[in-house]
Amino acid sequence: MLPEWQSYLKTAVRFIKLYIQRCQQDQIGMIGGYLAYISLLSVVPLIAVMFSMLSAFPMFGEFRQAIEAFVYANVIPSRGEEIQTYINQFIGNTGGMTAIGIAVLVFVALLLIYNIDKTLNKIWRVTKRPRPVISFSIYWMILTLGPILFGSSIAVTSYLVRLTRLAEDYTPGLSTLLLGVVPYLMSLLAFFLLYLVVPNIKVRARHAFFGALLAMLLFELSKRGFAVYVTHFPAYDTLYGALALVPIVFVWVYLCWLVVLLGAEMTALLQQIAADTEKADADDPDQIDPSDDASEAKL
Repeated sequence: MLPEWQSYLKTAVRFIKLYIQRCQQDQIGMIGGYLAYISLLSVVPLIAVMFSMLSAFPMFGEFRQAIEAFVYANVIPSRGEEIQTYINQFIGNTGGMTAIGIAVLVFVALLLIYNIDKTLNKIWRVTKRPRPVISFSIYWMILTLGPILFGSSIAVTSYLVRLTRLAEDYTPGLSTLLLGVVPYLMSLLAFFLLYLVVPNIKVRARHAFFGALLAMLLFELSKRGFAVYVTHFPAYDTLYGALALVPIVFVWVYLCWLVVLLGAEMTALLQQIAADTEKADADDPDQIDPSDDASEAKL
């Protein structure tokens, strides 16, 4: 009989092999490139629609700069300010669009959400999809309520930071600690909700949490590693000159989608193993049903 630590090690090695095989089977590298391409086409329409939704609520007006600063500082490493300038110019150009142009803008934004939904359901091996009307309603709800919920979370975070700054005299370093922890918690919550809500199948919260934890760690490591690479190894600036921002953004978006897909594969694998274990236990003839014991006791 193997010692306990060797049994755990053997299980961990087997799990890693299954995880790698699943990632290779789903071709997450190719799917990540496809989603990165779709994202580059959809990012400006999506952000434009999001900020249009937020602008409909005056209470979010004072938090818009805080929201933009938070997103570009914690989602896009190193070149966030430059990218923010270009995207704001693109969004400003949408003000003169016609009704047909706005409809196309919304359609392209919904297209990105549709592809995310399709990809994640494919990872979970979900073949049964809801009717198109229901799917469209869900996508529209995400597009409209998502920015409001995100803006509300940033507003609550800003309020908490202000409170901690007032309490700085009593608890030194509290506001600094909160500001350092918030990006991690926001990333963890975003990945958790993505893995829990988007698949058209019931996902257990603990499985979604472990997948979100992996994605959050990979995202933060990727963000720091990519920032170091862009800052200290400016190969793209040397090769592409003024156009260097285009491949930099594409590579970063590709890395982000790889992180999302790796976390999704982790969640789906944990759920598959749990389902297989429960099925094996149910089919095991040596398993004793407690209800049978109770019936025998009554007799």
